[in-house]
Amino acid sequence: MAHPTSSLTNEIRVIHAGLVEYHTALATQREIHSEVSESSLENTLILLEHPSVYTAGRRTLDSEKPMDGTPVVDVDRGGKITWHGPGQLVGYPIVRLANPHELVGFVRTIEAALIKVCAEFGITTQCISKRSGVWVVDERGERKIAAIGIRVAKGVTMHGFALNVNPDMSAFGQIIPCGIVDADVTSLAMELGRDISVSEVAPLVQRHMIDALGKVSA
Repeated sequence: MAHPTSSLTNEIRVIHAGLVEYHTALATQREIHSEVSESSLENTLILLEHPSVYTAGRRTLDSEKPMDGTPVVDVDRGGKITWHGPGQLVGYPIVRLANPHELVGFVRTIEAALIKVCAEFGITTQCISKRSGVWVVDERGERKIAAIGIRVAKGVTMHGFALNVNPDMSAFGQIIPCGIVDADVTSLAMELGRDISVSEVAPLVQRHMIDALGKVSA
């Protein structure tokens, strides 16, 4: 990763990595996951952005992928297909879980932290039963503002969440995001009706995510 900055907060190391190619970040995740699994490294939260890329979780159907042959990276996380790109804040919590079999509980913890982040900007969001991620729900329907896809191996998490801050939302039009055909996607910028930067959001994500991870990590 190019010129990352790191700090240690509440025994969780935080890395702000900037813009990083997906494959590079995945390799770094795997290295850190191995070290955390061996207890040779602290629990770690990576915050970054990716250049434009589609990634597909284990449950993705071919019909949900781009129809024009755009490359898709198949990954070993839960969930289905999604898009990452500039203007979207991606977080990879690599932490040893106190209850490693409570994956649903861990996902809910991540969702709760992101709900608090959205609330800081005056945006009311919520969870939806049987649908992971964070959602805006109002008279205009359901709109997904943050996606979550997690893998747990050796009791340690990897992969994570993606919060749409101010990305080019047209990229989602090439796929069926997260396999959901009856809902839309949105961003902080769209809900606020103004420009907003990842650098404005990242400190709040770090604060709320560190608080949340401290309650579930070992």
